Order: sequence, then C-alpha cells, then structure tokens
Amino acid sequence: MASMQFSGSGVAAVKRGVPSFDGLHLSPSTFRVSSSVGACGLGLDRRCFRGLVVKAATVVAPKYTSITPLGDRVLVKIKTSEEKTTGGILLPSTAQSKPQAGEVVAIGEGRTIGKKKIEIGVQTGTQVVYSKYAGTELEFNGSNHLILKEDDMVGVLDTDDVKDLKPLNDRVLIKVAEAEEKTSGGLLLTEATKEKPSIGTVIAVGPGPLDEEGNRKPLPLTPGSTVLYSKYAGNEFKSADGSDYIALRASDVIAVLS
Repeated sequence: MASMQFSGSGVAAVKRGVPSFDGLHLSPSTFRVSSSVGACGLGLDRRCFRGLVVKAATVVAPKYTSITPLGDRVLVKIKTSEEKTTGGILLPSTAQSKPQAGEVVAIGEGRTIGKKKIEIGVQTGTQVVYSKYAGTELEFNGSNHLILKEDDMVGVLDTDDVKDLKPLNDRVLIKVAEAEEKTSGGLLLTEATKEKPSIGTVIAVGPGPLDEEGNRKPLPLTPGSTVLYSKYAGNEFKSADGSDYIALRASDVIAVLS
C-alpha cells in the first residue's frame, strides 16, 4: 500500500495508504500536500486547477470543408446539452448531462462480410442514440461531432422521448422495474438506500446481429417479456415521465422471468 505526497518540486510515492480497488470500491487514501504548494491546500482547492484545461475534441481546421467516414463508420452531429430542466430552471455547465444523441450527417461505404456487401443501416438526417463512451469527438464548423462505428449506435430516436427508441442490430430496449419501497421486514427505504433492480420489461428489440455470411439472426426476445440483465451493462436513460430505461445488447440479458 502506498500514498501520494505532493510537494513543490513534484509528486512522490510513500508506501502506505494507496487506494485499493477491492470489488471496484475505492478505499480511503491519504494525500499530503506541502505548504509550498500555496493555495493548493489539504482539500485540493479548485483554484489550484484554474490553469488546467483538458480539451478532448480534435479541432478540424476551417480549411477542411467536409468529412467522409470510412468503412462502417458514421459522422454524427452531437445534440447540444439541455440548458434548462423540464421545470425551466437554468442549469450550470457542470450540471448539464452530456448528450448521447445526435443527427447522422455522413456515412461510410459499409463493410464486406463473406461475399456480401453490407451497407450502413442508417441514412443521413437520422436521429440516433449512441453508446456513452464511443467514437472520436471532433469540433468541425463550430459544432461538436462524433465519428463512431455503426455498431456503437444504440438505436434510432425520432422523438424526444427515449421510450420511442428503435434499437439497432443486437440492442434491446428495456423499461426498468421500480425499486422496492420496503425491506422484507417492512421498513421503508429512502431513495439513497433503494437497491437498483436488474429486472425490467422488454419494450423493443433490434433486427439482430449479422452472422458470418452477412445474414441477420433474429433475437430470441420479444416485447412484453420480463427479463433479468447484467447489472453493469448498457446505457441508462430517463423518459419524459420519469421512468427509467436501459438499452443493452441481447447478450447482456441473462434470463427470462415468468
């Protein structure tokens, strides 16, 4: 075990108190900061980081006027973050959730599986939802864009409500069951102590994955089925009425309940 010690000349490791990752739970760690750091006190005041700016997006110079994705990739113009809540309250930038949706503005030529040429399954102008950490972010023509593989698109969304999502490929849209309000002993649970369920109702299924010959394999799931799914899988969304939904791969559904 080791801890991190900050000093004016650099960072040194000391052999005790480094975070351990047993079960992915971060255990307490010890940070010591020397007085020579000045404003960066023991609490690591955010003033210490005012000069630290991380820009993840690749900026495309104005001299380039178009981007053409290759293979099975698509270019998506990212939907801007909502600046207000549904109640009309303005949100600070730190509270705005990063969007996972946008408009397809360019597509690649597709790919070849076996002897079959497979075209991209969406057209330009389609509104899509994509996996949270997928793709490469670009700043192009003053807007944020994302280049990602077709398989990283979760579904097509023609409305503003995720319950209308049409899953793509092997994705499944599930409405998450509500958490239990009481323990088995009858004690009321607070929102913080309610255990998030991994059970839900299938709302929609995609057309299925492609086999080695490029043919679609239908998914063995049907809308209306109650299923059990892997706890940390998929992408979570909240619908306009406050209901929780999750979009995940069919392989992350582990059982059908009846």
